[in-house]
Order: sequence, then structure tokens, then C-alpha cells
Amino acid sequence: MNIEDAQKQVDNWIQKHGVRYFNELTNMAQLTEEVGEVARIIARRYGEQSEKESDKNKDLGEELADVLFVVLCLANQTGVDLKEAFDKKLAIKTDRDHDRHHNNKKLK
Repeated sequence: MNIEDAQKQVDNWIQKHGVRYFNELTNMAQLTEEVGEVARIIARRYGEQSEKESDKNKDLGEELADVLFVVLCLANQTGVDLKEAFDKKLAIKTDRDHDRHHNNKKLK
């Protein structure tokens, strides 16, 4: 699936199951909540914090998908073409960061 298809799929799901989009502020709060859930898994599973028994069954992929879903919602409701925005950002990062990363001794 490409980004354009994902945006359409989310929009179709909202129209069929979600009634309407939550407003932008609500979706921003939801995005923050979902990113927090990803951070909790990463911190406990890959970081130095111990993982609680109740967290061991949490699916990182599912939580990342929750983040993606809300990002797609925000893009749809604010008229952002994510493919276009992503392509533009990748070109900027490629131009700006290529030499910087290759010359970073910490990455070698």
C-alpha cells in the first residue's frame, strides 16, 4: 500500500465506521497519547526501564499503526497530501544531511 492509498483507506473507514473525523485538536491529543504508548514500549523493551508484566504483551507494530492512523486522519482533515509532503521532506533531508551524516564520526 502506498501513502495515497492509506489516506484514502482511512477516509473511507471514517466515512463508513467513524461517522466523522474528530476535530483537529482531539486528533492531536490522540496522536500524543499514541506516541506515548510507543514510547512506553520502546523505553521498557529496548531501554533501561524494566518492563512490567502487563506491558509484555503489548504489540509495538499495533501501536505504531495507531500513530500512523491518526497522522493519516490529521492529513486528510487538513488537506495535506502526505505523499507530496513526504517526497519534499525526503529531498530536503537528502540534500541537507547527506554529508553531515557521512562525516559524523559517531555513526562510524
